[in-house]
Amino acid sequence: MTVIRLTTPLSLEVIQKLEAGEQVTLSGIIFTARDAAHKKLVETYRAGGKLPVDLEGQIIYYVGPCPPKPGKVIGSAGPTTSGRMDPYTPLLIRQLGLKGMIGKGNRSPEVVEAIKEKGAVYFLALGGAGALLAQRIKKAEIVAYEELGPEAIYRLEVEDFPLIVGIDSRGQNAYLMGKARYSK
Repeated sequence: MTVIRLTTPLSLEVIQKLEAGEQVTLSGIIFTARDAAHKKLVETYRAGGKLPVDLEGQIIYYVGPCPPKPGKVIGSAGPTTSGRMDPYTPLLIRQLGLKGMIGKGNRSPEVVEAIKEKGAVYFLALGGAGALLAQRIKKAEIVAYEELGPEAIYRLEVEDFPLIVGIDSRGQNAYLMGKARYSK
């Protein structure tokens, strides 16, 4: 199977060519955010405040990394369940210009509609492989909400980060495609 190499930021043209189920590697800058950070971002936006990061065209990785061991830039960094972010994600896509997400697990119909409407993409990272994924993270720095500990927003520089296109910009869903394929 061919692996597609992508570099951030992803253009709409590149996103529109991706298809659910394709294997990709991602290099460049991504941000992290989990439940608590999403809640703060949305609350700040709704209150008319200034957000600590500009999400226009960016990708968020749903991860709460472990502290790094000596000589490492980050500890284990595996994906968390994406459904926890579903109440916040449509707003981030529609209002703040978020173009990509990385996590594990299926998404709500509302998130899929926002992905289709704005030409975004949802990538799947392999759960249980946090130590291996951390090896593809070359730099990590906290850029917002340090008080949230592992749920702070980090800016990560990744190199050949392995992913699968989970939901493409047309709403094709690798989870549903897989179920249909193996239920025959």
